[in-house]
Amino acid sequence: MRIGELSKATGVSRRALRYYEQQGLIRSRRQENGYREYGPETVDVVAFVQDLFAAGLSSRLLREIIPCVAGNGDGPPPAELLAQVEKVRDDLAHQEERLRSRRQTLDDYLANRTAPRHPRDPTKTG
Repeated sequence: MRIGELSKATGVSRRALRYYEQQGLIRSRRQENGYREYGPETVDVVAFVQDLFAAGLSSRLLREIIPCVAGNGDGPPPAELLAQVEKVRDDLAHQEERLRSRRQTLDDYLANRTAPRHPRDPTKTG
């Protein structure tokens, strides 16, 4: 399938698909006329890439993961790669906790349950 067909099948822009190819995340074959030709399995690879990008993984990590899962794969990802993915997951968990805390602060403020920690006297300057 050509890039336009892949774009329609995946909902991913042609520009993003070219980026994925440039990063080594998907592959195409060039026809004699210069058009890119993608295999049908590329639809699943693009969906996988989209999911892991949305989860916070970098294209560098994806480049290492894809050979382990695409096609016949090279087997399970190496332990070092899994450790890097776990770190991204743990970072997301920390971000979630910080967001939860910030949301609670705003909820408390909106419920008029807390006052600023160091109220300033508006009559004093500086």
